[in-house]
Amino acid sequence: MTLKILGTGSGLPEKIVTNDDLAQIMETSDEWISSRTGIKKRHISVTETTTDLAIAASKNALEMSGVSVDDIDLIIVGTISPEYFYPSCACQIQAALGATKAVAFDVSAACSGFLFGLNTAYAYFQAGIFKKALIVGAENLSKMMDWNDRSTCVLFGDGAGAAIVEAVEDTTDGGVLSITMGSDGASGLNLVCKNRPINNPFSPCEEPLSYTSMNGQEVYKFAVRTVPKAINEVLEKAGKTPEDVDVYLLHQANMRIIESVAKRMGQPLEKFPMNLMDYANTSAASVPLLLDYANRKGMLKKGDTILLAGFGGGLTWGAALLTW
Repeated sequence: MTLKILGTGSGLPEKIVTNDDLAQIMETSDEWISSRTGIKKRHISVTETTTDLAIAASKNALEMSGVSVDDIDLIIVGTISPEYFYPSCACQIQAALGATKAVAFDVSAACSGFLFGLNTAYAYFQAGIFKKALIVGAENLSKMMDWNDRSTCVLFGDGAGAAIVEAVEDTTDGGVLSITMGSDGASGLNLVCKNRPINNPFSPCEEPLSYTSMNGQEVYKFAVRTVPKAINEVLEKAGKTPEDVDVYLLHQANMRIIESVAKRMGQPLEKFPMNLMDYANTSAASVPLLLDYANRKGMLKKGDTILLAGFGGGLTWGAALLTW
């Protein structure tokens, strides 16, 4: 038993903020941002919540797939920026869609969140527990940024991507060939945003609200070292080579990281589509947004070998190799 993708969808805030727009409110420039990251603009929420974006992406994925919401029996959302600690974003999506038969929960794996969700559904399918699932990566990162810290806030954007997947007997007509996941908690504080501190009558606290902080050099070194390793692992499991992959869909954190991975894999950059110039780093939404972008642009052909890879906070990573 394996997992096949039936449809994809995106949800994005209406407001687009360019690098030049940011230069009006902080000491930065389009040249400084784009030359270091490849990012030119990003979508920023004004009224749209994480769940709003996730619902929009889910509806678009459902429409493409042709699957009835009544047939969805699992909803997994990768997110680090939900509106509520509880209920989960997944439960809110379930309510909005009327997916009354679905089990719904969130996973917290930052930029790897969608891959963790996809691979979790794959495991459920192999166990014969569920048959059709909605997997979402959704983030509203702008609310977690210190907008006085130009080293971090310019890197991120808001959005959501989704996929409808089903359990199939084999990969004859498309499906997952192999997966991998990993974590390095010992290095986790290189990319961090603190939650509520202890605050009760016995331990009062007036600690200010925390925002995202990052050791950029360490995260970069982690990415360029770990992503090729994860790619080689899923290729080896499936008996494939880097040349066998038609399209590499990597987490859209930084153009330099993607260029480095392509070089290490000995593959042309043309195999690595990018949309980070328009969306920036959307954490768990990044891979599904790119998947939907490539799908709707006609970049993915039936029978193609596709590799998805996410990496980021935790530190975490995940990859999946599949036939389209």
